[in-house]
Amino acid sequence: MKKLTVAALKDALSQHLKYVERGGTIVVYRRNQPIAELRPLAADASAMTDEARLESLERRGIIRRGDPSLLAQLKPVEVGDSGVLDALLEERATGR
Repeated sequence: MKKLTVAALKDALSQHLKYVERGGTIVVYRRNQPIAELRPLAADASAMTDEARLESLERRGIIRRGDPSLLAQLKPVEVGDSGVLDALLEERATGR
């Protein structure tokens, strides 16, 4: 959430409206008193794309998306004949 004076809002109105369109909220102040709140209109949730929904949740601090490059650093676990459960137990024991 942004807190802006009327003058600051007027100086860069287009920029601040883009922030609101992306899901942000702006509280407008005059003489240190809040006078208005700018927020996006409630959209039909079914019309949002998955990416837009994730971006909205991330902006509000509800989720934090992982770094895809971290997946490339993972090493595959060799299961062998012992099976997946034994490999999992061994991984937990060794702290890998």
